[in-house]
Amino acid sequence: MRILVTGGAGFIGSNFVRYILDNYPEDDILVFDILTYAGDLANLPSLTSTHRLSFIQANICDEQAVAQAMAGCDAVVHFAAETHVDRSLLSAQDFIATNVQGTYVLLEAARKQHMQRFLYISTDEVYGNACSPDGMSRPSVETDSLRPLSPYAASKAGADTLAFSYWASYGLPVTITRSSNNYGPYQYPEKQLPLFILNALEGRPLPIYGDGQHSRDWIHVYDHVAALSVLLHQADSSLDGQIFNIGADQERTTLENAALILKSLEKSAEQISFVQDRPGHVRRHAVDTTKIYQQLGWQARISFDEGIKQTIEWYQTHTDWLAGIKEKHNEFLQSALQRGTQPKER
Repeated sequence: MRILVTGGAGFIGSNFVRYILDNYPEDDILVFDILTYAGDLANLPSLTSTHRLSFIQANICDEQAVAQAMAGCDAVVHFAAETHVDRSLLSAQDFIATNVQGTYVLLEAARKQHMQRFLYISTDEVYGNACSPDGMSRPSVETDSLRPLSPYAASKAGADTLAFSYWASYGLPVTITRSSNNYGPYQYPEKQLPLFILNALEGRPLPIYGDGQHSRDWIHVYDHVAALSVLLHQADSSLDGQIFNIGADQERTTLENAALILKSLEKSAEQISFVQDRPGHVRRHAVDTTKIYQQLGWQARISFDEGIKQTIEWYQTHTDWLAGIKEKHNEFLQSALQRGTQPKER
């Protein structure tokens, strides 16, 4: 199988590429990535190390580039997206352009070129707070209404439903996944866990939004990409038009994560710093993964305790990778790393 992987130089995308190269020797991969702040060829194996991996630097909104890249491919795995809630609160325009318009361009090209599978990587952010239709808190199921609470989540919900419509309207073999929060190697350090790890190691405060009791289900990226590979390699059409939650049933609050990381690194709890909560902050994200287990037998294998230990060790031993990130002097990242040094507004 020849697979077009959009956003394949980003965090989850690059881990997916590595997983496929390691476990599916018959597959070839073409990575399509514009290489924004979070996309980096340093996240991928060397392009000269295997003939099975190739790369195109281009924007998914570029119709000609997308059509040319997709020619000769059998499947599309679509990771490429603007992904950070905090960034979307500052400026939503890039999120709408990339996440909605870019997905449209890919779907159109896939429809015209008769792709065998289009795997769209959505997020549990599209659900908003995890709850039943009557408002009772419980993990989200695939049939729940989409109630996104941030511009990022809204842009992903738009792309999510657009992808579904291409199956319903044109018969494009689309499968949609909605994953809980990921963590692991190569995650850009603006996100919660790598930011906490980096700040703990370098003696800066760990910024905690609000009261620190917002909870998320955490899945190691290795488990996530394993689930995606199972979905991608289903030989029949039984997955067409279907939506699958992907999670690990490992719910933890922000404060619990900060405390565990500080304890693991033998740092003082005094590094915890409470900061002003962000607008529209979802109180609880969690997903029910009964469907993917019952239909495909998949379930997460890595416990949070094991996964966070491995992740901390990875950031401790990959100082060159971190140095490369810092050398880019990304203004948003620098602000995020310093956020806890500012007193909480009252």
